Amino acid sequence: MARAATTSDAFNAVAEPRRREILDALAGGERPVNDLVDLLDLAQPHVSRHLRVLRDVGVVDVRGEGRQRLYRLNPQALKPIHDWVAGYRHLWEERLDALEGVLEDLKDQENQEKD
Repeated sequence: MARAATTSDAFNAVAEPRRREILDALAGGERPVNDLVDLLDLAQPHVSRHLRVLRDVGVVDVRGEGRQRLYRLNPQALKPIHDWVAGYRHLWEERLDALEGVLEDLKDQENQEKD
């Protein structure tokens, strides 16, 4: 059954590319909205809308500092995504190992042709 088109959980919230860009920006630490606006080259209302979705699902926390609102990641809220992706890690490892074998074979062939 298909997932509902909502932003009620971290999976749906991070499905939107601009929200992933915000998460990438926040991975380096807290940032005020204006920094995100400049970095993403988006209008402030758009950034605020994305931040609200991320905040509503708990992926982003906010705190006030004077007149500024600083946003930061809540890594614990991303854990379900991490756990789900981890289930596929072995597939990537197998494919990368196979690619490494092919590259080594090609390198060996190239070295033999040079000799």
